[in-house]
This record gives sequence, structure tokens and C-alpha cells, in this order.
Amino acid sequence: MHLIVDQFGSFIGKKSERLRVTLKGEVVQEIPFFKLKSVMVIARGVSISSDAIYHCVQQGIPVNFLSYTGKPYARVLSPHLTGTVRTRREQLLAYEDGRGVALGRAFAVGKLSNQANLLKYMAKYRKGRDRELYRDVRDAAIEIQVLCDQLQRLEGERIDDLRAPLMNLEGRGASIYWEMVGRLLRADVHWPGREHRGAQDPVNAALNYGYGILYSQVEGAIILAGLDPYAGFVHVDRPGKPSLVLDLIEEFRQPVVDRTVFGLVNKGVAIELDAQGRLIEETRKLLATKVLDRLEGRERYEGKKHKLRVILHRQAQQIATFVRRERGEYRPFVAGW
Repeated sequence: MHLIVDQFGSFIGKKSERLRVTLKGEVVQEIPFFKLKSVMVIARGVSISSDAIYHCVQQGIPVNFLSYTGKPYARVLSPHLTGTVRTRREQLLAYEDGRGVALGRAFAVGKLSNQANLLKYMAKYRKGRDRELYRDVRDAAIEIQVLCDQLQRLEGERIDDLRAPLMNLEGRGASIYWEMVGRLLRADVHWPGREHRGAQDPVNAALNYGYGILYSQVEGAIILAGLDPYAGFVHVDRPGKPSLVLDLIEEFRQPVVDRTVFGLVNKGVAIELDAQGRLIEETRKLLATKVLDRLEGRERYEGKKHKLRVILHRQAQQIATFVRRERGEYRPFVAGW
């Protein structure tokens, strides 16, 4: 169970073996610690007691704080989770050899493959109603898969040798993908194309917020695997930039966030903005709930059905075992359609 705190003035405290949220003295929510997977604070003006923090940390429950745009700005977790020295040493060394090349290529393959598969997933529901659109979308998915095949043939001794052609292929795939997304959304939905920071249309604002929710989950999985979230491979190093989080999240954007947001939009669920073009409180809570629910959904992985949350953690663990040379290859997660 995930606790989402979305009301200004809320107080998060501990009561016996439960985490309790109160507002103006009234109990709003109360969840036993043993049932709690995470705490997500998405409102301003929320306070939390040291007892609540202590028990969350002791039981491995992360406490995440997100801005109104979905950008994580703080995370409370145990300092003991970051003490795996060997994994981090090997992670840094991997950047300079073929392990970094293999990881960078795999992250990009996962991204392109999931873009192609989500298009196929959305297209299959148009087959009977709009055959022209169905064919166009399937053709676009094939184009992305061709780019993916080209990407797999890229070679180099270090990830720096591959970065430019890899990102070129990623960019071409993204252009095809987002163009088709615009055609697959409801006709009455405003879609200006993909916009990142500062987006003020409902769909892009919802996507950006959803990615922020997913980001916090990816970062948690990376830390639990003993990896350094700031030492990535495809995304270049920059102070304060969690490059490995941005690398691994690429495998999960489409199956977790895009599929969730497009589903809501095409079902006619209102994505509401305030006068400043920001998502309103109710919409932020809805998106957080739906993205976290999607992580509880199951996908086929290594021959069996697993929750996406479990798959995410296993992928982070695979990175760790790969850089330690305990695994022969790293395979990206590719969702079905």
C-alpha cells in the first residue's frame, strides 16, 4: 500500500505500529507499517514527525517529496542502503570499458522497443474502426524497430564512442513515436507535440508528472541494488544529475507512465489545470495513484508474470551483477503488447 499525502497542512505521525495522517486534528488516513510500501508527499505545507521518519527508515519505507510538476526534490531513506562499496567501484570502472557500451546500448534498445510495442498495443484497438490509422501506426512501429536493429549493431570500446550515434537513433525513434501518439489520442484532445519542462497542456503536464512519480521509484530500486544513481552511462555526468536513474527509467516510461496517461485521456478522464497551467491537486493525486497502481500490474519477465515494481527492482539488480561481472549480459526490459 502506498500513502499519498496531498493536502496542505497535513501532519504525518506515528501512532503505535501505524503511520497516521491528520489534518486540523482529524485523522485522515492510518496505515499499519507492515502494509506500507512507500510514502509520497505531493502537497506543500506538510510536516512529519521524527518518530514517523525513524520507523519508516527502520522498515525500509521510502518517503518521497514531489513538487507540483512531479519533480522529486527530496527523499528520506536509511544511510546504510548506500554502503555497497564493491558494486560502486565496478560501476565506475564499467564506464571505461565494454560493460558501459553494453549497458548504454541495452537502455536505448529497451526504450525504442517499448515505444514500438506501445504503438502496437494502442493500434490493435483501432484495427476494426480505422484501418488506415492502424496500418500507419503499425508501419511506424516497424520503423522504430528498424532503428532499434541499427542501434544493436553500434560498436565501440567506450560508451563515449557510441553516445552521438546512439542518441541520434533514439531521437529519430522519439520523433516517429510522438507523431503517432498525436494521432492515437482522442480527436478532441489538444496535443501540441511532446513538451518537457514548463508544459502547460494537460497531456504533457500529466506525462511529466507521471515521469516524476516513476523517477522516485527507479531511484529507490537503484539505491537498494547498491548502485550510485549519479553514475550513469548514456546520460552525461553533471553535478546533481542522477544519470543512472535517467538511463534506467527509459525502459519503463512507456509501459508504466505513457500507457497509463494515454488510457486516462482516451477514456475521457479530465486532466485539469489551474489558471497558471499547473495540474490541480485532485489530478495530481489521481495520476500518482494510477501510476503506482500500474506498477502493481503484471508483465511477462524471464518466462513468468511479475509485477512491474518487481521487474524494476530486478533490472536494477541485474545492472549491479553485470558490472560486478557476475552476469554475462544485461537485457533490457521490454513489455508485451
